[in-house]
Amino acid sequence: MPVIKILPHAELCPEGRAIEAPAGTSVCEALLENGIEIEHACEMSCACTTCHVVVREGYASLGEPDESEEDLLDRAWGLEPQSRLSCQAILAATDVTIEIPKYTINHAREKH
Repeated sequence: MPVIKILPHAELCPEGRAIEAPAGTSVCEALLENGIEIEHACEMSCACTTCHVVVREGYASLGEPDESEEDLLDRAWGLEPQSRLSCQAILAATDVTIEIPKYTINHAREKH
């Protein structure tokens, strides 16, 4: 099973973490199933950018983003060339390292 290494995020994963998830699982699903409460305002339907992550290692293994994902990413806070929507980034057999950006464009964030 591939491993997702999550770099430290002040609110969601202060110490950083490494989790295993089956190939074919989205990064967003894997995070949520392991108690890392990444935002996903559109319920993983590729309609927002709140689950945006930056893939620091293993980007190529996640497959190419489609046009709708690329269009949405243009609106993501902290966009980088290695950015993906975690709901659309599907794990293969390769380990990945991700960074969850400090901010999202979600103005109606729950619990804040």
